[in-house]
Amino acid sequence: MKRSANVFICYAIVALFAGCSSTPPSRFYTLSPAMLSQTPHTGDYSVSVGPVSIPAAVDRPQIVVRTGPNQVYINEFDRWASPLKADIARVIAENLVSMLGTPKVTVSTQSTSEGASYRTAIDVLSFESDPGKAATLDALWTVSSNKDRNSIRQRTTITETTEGADYASLAAAHSRALEQLSREIAEAIKNMEKKK
Repeated sequence: MKRSANVFICYAIVALFAGCSSTPPSRFYTLSPAMLSQTPHTGDYSVSVGPVSIPAAVDRPQIVVRTGPNQVYINEFDRWASPLKADIARVIAENLVSMLGTPKVTVSTQSTSEGASYRTAIDVLSFESDPGKAATLDALWTVSSNKDRNSIRQRTTITETTEGADYASLAAAHSRALEQLSREIAEAIKNMEKKK
């Protein structure tokens, strides 16, 4: 009786390990800044990027994929390597460094952005992921000048086709969409600078 109980326990342990070993490993993805040559800097100004807000549905480590008009799939094994809104702010800041030709671009909270010449707030309304098809970004953004209190507020909607069916291609498509958003923000800042 004791021997059959030991055999049963051994089989249970083997089955447990077999079940654990069949779980796929998690894969982590990050957004990346554009590979741009730096624009010559023509002014002595600084830019603060933030705050960035994103929809609650995608504000999680897992990559969220829309599967229908009212349905999403939360992928437990394909995840963002860092919080998505922090990664968006970082990529836009790095893009602006190249596009504006200044190292004085920071990712900041509202309290630490007071000394910056310009502040960029970004409200991401939609961050849609469709692997093998496209990445879509819809954002309201504001650039405010701390000197004259003028501001520009615009809405940008961008859809970038993915170059493959995997999640790395999806992250690359989102990165390209953020590059386009960064260009619009950079142009707004340049135009505000010209009017001074």
